[in-house]
Amino acid sequence: MITLALSKGRIFDETLPLLAAAGIEVLEDPETSRKLILATNQPGVRVVLVRATDVPTYVEYGGADLGVTGRDTLIEHGGQGLYQPLDLKIAQCRMSVAVPSDFDYASAVRQGSRLKVATKYTTIARDFFASKGVHVDLIKLYGSMELAPLTGLADAIVDLVSTGKTLKANNLVEVEQIMDISSRLVVNQAALKLKQAAIRPILDAFSNAIEKNAVPS
Repeated sequence: MITLALSKGRIFDETLPLLAAAGIEVLEDPETSRKLILATNQPGVRVVLVRATDVPTYVEYGGADLGVTGRDTLIEHGGQGLYQPLDLKIAQCRMSVAVPSDFDYASAVRQGSRLKVATKYTTIARDFFASKGVHVDLIKLYGSMELAPLTGLADAIVDLVSTGKTLKANNLVEVEQIMDISSRLVVNQAALKLKQAAIRPILDAFSNAIEKNAVPS
């Protein structure tokens, strides 16, 4: 049995065409089913639904053989014990610094002010500001990041940005882009050796589907 860990939402939806390319069809809709383990049309393949931040842990410790998770989650997790063969080019967005529109971020950074930064992504934020020589106090939050500057909890936030509409609606502006984010396929290293005959065709089908959809630069 091959077990694939996915999170509900955008990653799940955008992984479906890749699964289809491998001849795998999930038989139930996770938005309407209460099940956490979903069967597929392949008797030897199943999908487990977990929180996005838990995907690397399930794969690392063998609760799943493969998983799809964002680059941001992998960096925060550390990626230990995981083989990362493919950038799937799905669920694309960016990790950015945002501040209230009336906050002079450039001057604060230039003058060496100590910034209060709210984020769920403390490893990424810490490394980014350290590389710039900027001192920060990190405040870990798990949601509604935009509230932090509006209530005076923080000067800035580090968060995922897709369209930027939520920032604009809350009078925040993007001031620096840290990195591009997309979702990666991760594989348990032991499973890759022990179940190679079953996993390799899935990897190849994903890879071919990505190449087919690639936009020439």
